[in-house]
Amino acid sequence: MSGIVPQPIARQPWQMLFPLFGLIGFGALVLTSAAAGNFDLYAKSHLVRFVVLFAMAVVISRLSKPLVSFFTYPAYLVILLLLMAVEIVGQVGGGSQRWLEVGPIRLQPSELMKPAVVVALAHYYGSLPVGMIPNWRALLPAGGIILAPMAFVLLQPDLGTSLAIAFGGGVVMFLAGLPIRWFIFAGIAGLAAIPLAFFFALQPYQQDRVTTFLDPESDPLGEGYQITQSKIAIGSGGIFGKGFNEGSQSHLNYLPEPHTDFVFATMAEEWGFVGGLFVLAAFAVILRWGLSVARAANDRFSKLLAAGMTATIFFYVAINLLMVMGFAPVVGIPLPFISHGGSSMMTNMICIGVLMMVHRWNRNAPRTGLIT
Repeated sequence: MSGIVPQPIARQPWQMLFPLFGLIGFGALVLTSAAAGNFDLYAKSHLVRFVVLFAMAVVISRLSKPLVSFFTYPAYLVILLLLMAVEIVGQVGGGSQRWLEVGPIRLQPSELMKPAVVVALAHYYGSLPVGMIPNWRALLPAGGIILAPMAFVLLQPDLGTSLAIAFGGGVVMFLAGLPIRWFIFAGIAGLAAIPLAFFFALQPYQQDRVTTFLDPESDPLGEGYQITQSKIAIGSGGIFGKGFNEGSQSHLNYLPEPHTDFVFATMAEEWGFVGGLFVLAAFAVILRWGLSVARAANDRFSKLLAAGMTATIFFYVAINLLMVMGFAPVVGIPLPFISHGGSSMMTNMICIGVLMMVHRWNRNAPRTGLIT
């Protein structure tokens, strides 16, 4: 087979690309149905964005390790400055101030910060002597790398993105080898701070989302409407679904945001349990490949980088699916590669590009054993 297929094509990570292309194509079908059969409304831009951002991912995959290491901290600082600029001149949409607009370009810096934090922490712990990792003094710079952007994102306010930043950074710190007791103490402190955070840190609409998550039936026509309609859509799909473009919840406008946050509910109503299994299986293959890339890396920086990017994609998938099924509060996290939206597509394609980059590093690196 290697003699028939050109080497540049044969050595691509097709075990990840095939399910990725499957999700993109399936997403286009679901988005067409979410627009009542109108391909041009959502699906066309979904595919165009993917083509452009996949080209960007291919460019990222060709970067060298020295180049990435050199630009890690400058890129992080630039994105942090963009987050600060959002607070000064950012555009307001949907009650939140999250975007910068320069002519036709609309940028959400908080989305760029998710992979940027992972790269910065991976570089930090990758260059730190092993004996320094469990030292509390080494924790201070890492904590600043995470907490500084989280503070600006919470001011927007955007709880979902701040949690994504914390999750990606936390995974890198955990895998870097920080003492388990530190995470236990942080977890206990976090649980103890929940009441204070609920009453003093969350906005009123965020408090409503939490109470709705705990008891959505208490206000089925108000704050609990989204979750209630999402459950109805998912449950009504049954095993095989109602059929393409036959979903009543989205077509009759019962289901809010059927093309973005609740696109999985749109899909489940029309494609049923079988469609849901396809989506879960495709994500499982992609995430498993990401973990295999991390395991195959022969230096700490590459391992942490691949694992952190995989964790970022996992956070999107897990929180969105838990949200639409009523197991997590509604936090505005779209489903990767299926939901309509340029910002989330950009973030996840950056993660894919970085994983392809580490995969190429692994393939080209001499196998001299693990470097810890």
